[in-house]
Amino acid sequence: MDDYLDFSGKVAVVTGGRRGLGRAMAVALARHGAKVAIVSKSTEANDALGEIRALGGEAAYIQSDLARRDERAGLMEKIRSRFGRLDILINNAGYLHCAPALEYPLEQWDQDMSVLLDAAFELSQQAGRIMVEQGGGKIIQIGSTAAFKEGASLIAYATAKSALVGLTRSLAGALAKHGINVNAIAPGIFNTDINEALFSNPEALAARCKPIPSGRLGEVEDIIGPMLFLAGSMSEHVHGQTLIVDGGFTGS
Repeated sequence: MDDYLDFSGKVAVVTGGRRGLGRAMAVALARHGAKVAIVSKSTEANDALGEIRALGGEAAYIQSDLARRDERAGLMEKIRSRFGRLDILINNAGYLHCAPALEYPLEQWDQDMSVLLDAAFELSQQAGRIMVEQGGGKIIQIGSTAAFKEGASLIAYATAKSALVGLTRSLAGALAKHGINVNAIAPGIFNTDINEALFSNPEALAARCKPIPSGRLGEVEDIIGPMLFLAGSMSEHVHGQTLIVDGGFTGS
């Protein structure tokens, strides 16, 4: 039987891989043998790179502001030149901006769409061209349960994440014949720095967990299993799906 968790010889790209869920996924892929390229706007990713290298893994950091089309151009080819190939792309980079829908600044909307949606499409397109040449690959979009429930206070974020569901299906339909699997993961609320205020407030945390069937919010480890499934050979016949990881919240 194949070792489904052996990613030796694979090259993975994780955008927004410097911290939070992106870092957890990057480290997990490296732990299972993949060479990992982390893409982020920050000037450095020393902590994430150090963690991967401490495991004996190989990693590289590419600084890129994914809101800028000129910085997105040729990014996947740059990574292929560095590592010799490209097998897995995880479009994880993003952020949250909250504002009432009728007062949402149009400049902020444009910025949000550029990072959350345009970048995901462009990098998927770049990676897809490389993967067609190689005979296959995996593309994973990191969406959000805001695409399905409680997105009103996050108008641009929820809209972009909803569009990612459609983008995932469309790309899957176009690329499956080339041996490329395109799928998405939609996490709920996770214990990352973006939600530090919530997780440090016991009363607010208890209230937020109450409607969730599992009784808790996500920990970063909860993203790893779904990601490895979609990134590896276990999901060879899975195309165009969005896997919701939220403790049952959207299904309740």
